[in-house]
Amino acid sequence: MPAHSLVTPAFPPAYLAQLRRAIRASPYFTANTLNRDFVKTRGFSVVFRAAARARVEREFPFFQAYLARALRADCNAFYLNPLELERGSRVDPHVDRSLRSYCPTVVTPTAVSVLYVDVPAGMDGGELVLARGKRELARIRPRANTLLEFEGDLTHSIERVESEGARLSLVCEQYALTEEELEAVPEYALESRARY
Repeated sequence: MPAHSLVTPAFPPAYLAQLRRAIRASPYFTANTLNRDFVKTRGFSVVFRAAARARVEREFPFFQAYLARALRADCNAFYLNPLELERGSRVDPHVDRSLRSYCPTVVTPTAVSVLYVDVPAGMDGGELVLARGKRELARIRPRANTLLEFEGDLTHSIERVESEGARLSLVCEQYALTEEELEAVPEYALESRARY
C-alpha cells in the first residue's frame, strides 16, 4: 500500500473559502507555538480527545466539515493545527510527536491529514517532502482543496517558500493511544501565542 493518499477536490469551494477566512480571522492565529523546525510560520493548535470533538466543533464551527471527513475512527487523540507559510518560511525534516509534551511515551501518530486550504497561484517552493529514513517517498506540490493523508511515522518537511503570498493548510495528527497514554492528554486544550 502507498504511504500516502490524495483526494481532490476534497470539499465544495464555498466551504474552503469559509475555512480560509475563518482561520485567518481567528484571534488565536499568530506566530506558531510549534518547535524550531517550523521557521517563520503562523498558526495555533487544538489538542483534543475523541470525546471532546463536539466541543472543538462548537468553539471552531468552521472545522466541522474537515473533522467529519478527515478523522479516523481508529484514533482517539488529535493534534489539530492551521499552518501558514509565506516567503522565507520552511519546515525542517521531522516526525510528528506533538502530544509528547503531555505524554512522553507517545510514539508517532497513526496518520497525519493535511488539507491545503489556500495556495497562491504560481507559488515557488513550499513542496511537502515525505521520506522514510533517508529514502524520499514523495514530493507533493500543494494544490488548494486537496486532502492528503500520510503514515504518521514518516519524516516530512516543507521546502522554503520563495515567492510572495501565503500557503495555508490545516493539519491533524491522529493518534491511537493506550488508556494510560490517553489519561495524560488533556480532553481539550488550546495552544496559541495570542493573548486571550
